[in-house]
Amino acid sequence: MAPLPGAELVQRPLQLYRYLLRCCQQLPTKGIQEHYKHAIRQSFRVHSDEDSPERIQQIIKRAIEDADWIMNKYKKQN
Repeated sequence: MAPLPGAELVQRPLQLYRYLLRCCQQLPTKGIQEHYKHAIRQSFRVHSDEDSPERIQQIIKRAIEDADWIMNKYKKQN
């Protein structure tokens, strides 16, 4: 189960960035939201020079899986 509808439509890095920020809005507290927003921004800066289409797709797939795990983690706590 994806954290938000539309995960299967994410194909480009900018789409992923927007998708992950929308996921952050679903997290329970402002502090947690800001923590993950910061992590998302840092990750995008680190990978901004990536030009291999295969590697970009791997990063997108892993980021969506990680977002799913995080969303499930906080869903279980509440």
